[in-house]
Amino acid sequence: MRRFFAGLAALQALAVVAQFFLAAGGAFDTAPNDESFQAHRMLGAGIVLLAVLVTIVAAIARMPGRLIGMSGLVAGLAVVQVVIRAIASAFDGTGGSTTAGELVFGLHAVNGLAILAVAGRIVRQAGQSSRPAAPARQTP
Repeated sequence: MRRFFAGLAALQALAVVAQFFLAAGGAFDTAPNDESFQAHRMLGAGIVLLAVLVTIVAAIARMPGRLIGMSGLVAGLAVVQVVIRAIASAFDGTGGSTTAGELVFGLHAVNGLAILAVAGRIVRQAGQSSRPAAPARQTP
C-alpha cells in the first residue's frame, strides 16, 4: 500500500507540473481568453480530486502523520486556488480586469508554487518510507 501511495504522490506531482505547462500555454496563446485556459481549469479540478485520494490512501497506508497532513495540505491549497480566482474576479469591473484583481490573481501562481513544493516533498518522503529497511549488519 505504501508503494501505491508513493506512485499516487508522484502522479500528483506530475499533474502539478502539467498545470504550470497548461497555464503558460494559455497565457502565451496568441489571443488569451477563457477558452485558452479550459484544459488548465479541468486539470485543476482533477488535481483537487487526486489530492483528496492521495490523502485517503496515505491514511489507509498508515503513513506518518506529517505525511498525511501534507497530503491534506495539497488538497486545501488546491481549493484555495479556486477561492483566489473568485476573489480576483470580484475585483474586476465591467471593462475587464483591474489592477487590484490582477494583483490578487498573482497569488494564484504563488499558491501554485507552494502546491508544487509540498507535492515534491511528499514524493520524496513517500519514496523513503516505501523502501524496505536495510538489513542490519552482523559482525563476525
